[in-house]
Order: sequence, then structure tokens, then C-alpha cells
Amino acid sequence: MSEWLAYGTGHRKDATAKVWLKPGTGEVTVNGKSMAEYFARERLVVLVQEPFLRTQTEGQFDVTAKAFGGGVAGQAGAVRHGIARALVGAREDLRTVLRRTGLLTRDPRVKERKKAGLRRARRAKQFSKR
Repeated sequence: MSEWLAYGTGHRKDATAKVWLKPGTGEVTVNGKSMAEYFARERLVVLVQEPFLRTQTEGQFDVTAKAFGGGVAGQAGAVRHGIARALVGAREDLRTVLRRTGLLTRDPRVKERKKAGLRRARRAKQFSKR
């Protein structure tokens, strides 16, 4: 894979994305499908394109991503994080812009574990006086 310019790994919740960048026309492919086809909601498509919009590099790179784990929204966030990291790998001068907008920071929020004696992480059984 020597034609690839940069690589970045992104994470969000339980989702992980491996992202490869190469010079091109701005085509984004996720798991073998176009971005609009894979992320059916418009909000997720805009979310994935955010690193390019913030750095004014839209249409300059082709993206190939493999996303797995979590749900569709988490995978979109992971792809966004991976694209931001790969952009820094391709052009170091973009680091400050991406850092200021918070795109290089991994969102640490994950599902809390279920506790013993409860129904969910914090949901207790319903109280009955009688």
C-alpha cells in the first residue's frame, strides 16, 4: 500500500476506525461503500467531513476507512477522529487547527458497567412500600 499518503486510527465509544488518506478528489469510502450510503443520516455525513471543512482541504484527499464495533453514530465519530489523525500525518501544519477545534481529542465517554443488585448501571429496582 505504498500509494497511501497517511494513516490514522480513530476511536469513539466502542467503535474503531482505520483510515487511509491519499491525494485525490474527495471520495470517502467506508467498509467498501460510499460515505452517504454507509452513513444514511445527513448529520453523520457532515460529522465525518468536519476535519476537511475545518482545515479547508475538502476535495484534496480520497479516504478509505474500515469501521467496526459500536453503532453507526459511534463509527462516524471514529472515522472523523481517524481522518483528523491522518491529516496530521499528511500535513503537520494542520495540527494546531485540528487541536483547537477538538478533533484530535478522543471522546472518552463509554457505557458504564452494570452494577450488582441493579437493573442497569444506575437503575435500581422499583421501590414498593408494601
